[in-house]
Amino acid sequence: MTEAADISKRSGAAWLLAPAVAVVMTMAVALFAVVLVGSDDDGGTSVTTGEPGESVVLDVELGDLYVEPSSVEVPAGTELIVNVTNAGAMPHDLKLGETGTAMLDPGQSEQVSLGVMEQTTEAWCTVPGHREAGMVLDIVVTGAPAAPASGDHGGGSAAPAGDGAVIDWTATPGADWQPYDPRLEPAPGGTEHEISFSMTEEVMEVAPGVTQEVWVFNGQLPGPTLRGTVGDVFTVTLTNDGKMGHSLDFHASKVAWDDEMRTLQPGESLVYQFEAKHAGVWMYHCGTAPALHHIGNGMFGAVIIDPPDLPPVDHELLFVQSELYLGPEGQPGDLAKMQEVDFDAVVFNGYANQYQHAPIQVEVGERVRAFVLDAGPSENSSFHIVGTIFDTVYKEGTYLLRPDGRQGGSQALDLQPAQGGFVEFTFDEEGLYLMVTHKFSNVGIGALGIFAVGDVDAGDVAH
Repeated sequence: MTEAADISKRSGAAWLLAPAVAVVMTMAVALFAVVLVGSDDDGGTSVTTGEPGESVVLDVELGDLYVEPSSVEVPAGTELIVNVTNAGAMPHDLKLGETGTAMLDPGQSEQVSLGVMEQTTEAWCTVPGHREAGMVLDIVVTGAPAAPASGDHGGGSAAPAGDGAVIDWTATPGADWQPYDPRLEPAPGGTEHEISFSMTEEVMEVAPGVTQEVWVFNGQLPGPTLRGTVGDVFTVTLTNDGKMGHSLDFHASKVAWDDEMRTLQPGESLVYQFEAKHAGVWMYHCGTAPALHHIGNGMFGAVIIDPPDLPPVDHELLFVQSELYLGPEGQPGDLAKMQEVDFDAVVFNGYANQYQHAPIQVEVGERVRAFVLDAGPSENSSFHIVGTIFDTVYKEGTYLLRPDGRQGGSQALDLQPAQGGFVEFTFDEEGLYLMVTHKFSNVGIGALGIFAVGDVDAGDVAH
């Protein structure tokens, strides 16, 4: 599974292991004094033996997701030259503000000067999420005051703490807002399905008046839903039209992750083909490291492989639950929040309280099948509709409940991240019915919708 891409070299994930770049311990003295710096045995701090006014050359290895050494100590007034090698499996760079290397492909090296060090600072990889994941070189300058505790030390992509967007829970969407249509089409005819996926980064509204840079498939959040039956073959042409590396992991497939699931750099394409061998409600997502950041920023969707003899119903709907970890307005979600599971909202189909603002209309007695996927990346779900009972429950590839002589009923569909299923139900009376996760701490932060049954006015429902 490509979730392994989240694991750093130090955790021992085999696919992330790359040949170590040997630290050269000698260098000829050129026209000016040069001190060569090596790292200690555990990849921690490198300490110079130079004097102010000298130039120091530091060998730096970039991996997935680490910088080695992780810190260096130099006297104030020292020019720091870095000889950087990318030993990882994806592109990386190392910059201090605007100064540093180009984006290096795996195996590439570049030597650059980071300038004369006057105060403690840091350099980092500018690929979104990599700095937050630990790709930082701390530069400790002795004999000089420390840099301010906040800010970016000269520029960069990470925002100061506490700078995330804030949701106004009393706000309503603008007049031109369109909800994500939850209605599902039946499985298409035929046994072969050809689909094209484009991976991009888009600024989208995720709550009234709140925008984020989300990373998406085909420009939508969640991504397009694929549907078929057991034995169908899906051929997906995947193209990275974005500005950073992305990949695709279909949980419904049985293929080697190092082939179809590999990371594509901007402009690259591949054909991902798989046969649906098992029924279920499956997640797909980007698995490029850090996968947590890519999923948390919206790179997920559903594949529905119908169980045999699925009967027709009046309405089929899809609800994908996920979390929002808000970064600054118009910027990507906050990886540090994701790592701490400190979400700002829990939502259905990518938008806070979406189906409170756009209630779902059905009629009394009509049979509804609601497919539910918990895309996470980290929070669980207890899908519940206030005022009705589920007479059919299907979870993770099997029926847990169906109408029979026992007259059993279910009140909730419980799902962990990456799990899916469906429930079936009817409404006996006209009126308003709330759709929630019964983990009620999340209802007041975006996980609320309304079924409007019959000739009723949904109006506005308080949180």
